[in-house]
Amino acid sequence: METVRQALRELPDAVFADVLESESAYRLVIDLPGATADTVDLRTEGGGLHIEARREKSTPSEFDYVREDRPLFLDAEIPLPSDAGSDAEASMSRGVLTVTVPKRSADPAESIEIDEA
Repeated sequence: METVRQALRELPDAVFADVLESESAYRLVIDLPGATADTVDLRTEGGGLHIEARREKSTPSEFDYVREDRPLFLDAEIPLPSDAGSDAEASMSRGVLTVTVPKRSADPAESIEIDEA
């Protein structure tokens, strides 16, 4: 879980995130101001969660940028704990991405027969 927290600390200053855990799942809640479900690409890959997000901005033709401090392009890889499954669910509402990753259930204990030598 520490690797998840470290990855979240390394996100850009404009991106805030929480990580939650229940008995059956992990949940990441990530603020992506100005991003929408159409401008976010999310996938599980190599034991991690890969997020690419961008904010689309439009500038009226009569204005030019003098200063731009609100860019958002996020390309982040967040490692998932070893017991995280790959069948994540995600939703996006008002610039907040919520990703729920179920935990894999441990295989039930199985008795191993021992042959007499």
